Amino acid sequence: MLKLFKTYRPVIRFILTFLISYFVMALGYKWYLDYSKTTSFQPDYITYYVAEQSQAFLNVIGYHAKIELHAGEPWVRLLFNGDYIVRIIEGCNAVSVIILFIAFIVSFASSIKNTLLFVVAGSLIIYIANILRIGVLTIGLYYYPELEHILHGVIFPLIIYGMVFMLWVIWVNYFVKQKKEHAPSKAL
Repeated sequence: MLKLFKTYRPVIRFILTFLISYFVMALGYKWYLDYSKTTSFQPDYITYYVAEQSQAFLNVIGYHAKIELHAGEPWVRLLFNGDYIVRIIEGCNAVSVIILFIAFIVSFASSIKNTLLFVVAGSLIIYIANILRIGVLTIGLYYYPELEHILHGVIFPLIIYGMVFMLWVIWVNYFVKQKKEHAPSKAL
């Protein structure tokens, strides 16, 4: 059994690190969501801020967008050219995707500096892509409401999770391999 543990030690380390870091961040996010129920931002500050930035993005590219809050609704309404098109809920803020991304990167940690820089850069890329996703999805649903399932349920998740996967591939192939290449070789 000890030989088996030694053989698969890197895999076990990866799985445990991933699960622990994911659990800690998810628990922290849950505490944040519980706390935000007592604040004036609805449904929570990050989701509200994402809705606000999505509105700004749409307005900058020449459309008329406006967000609205309604008492008792756990989402932010996004009006597009005067029509209520989408609602932005807590799941639309990309925090869960960012937590998943970070847990993987931490599990394959390189140097502290590289890991922190990649976590910050990757999280920012995911966050910005999510704002663009909401904006483009809003435009798509305005002009093609019959494609809601394909746009919201297939294409955009494929894009956001595909992007996360590509960031993971870049991390493993560039930063983790780079760490191994610069590590001192062991004498046989």
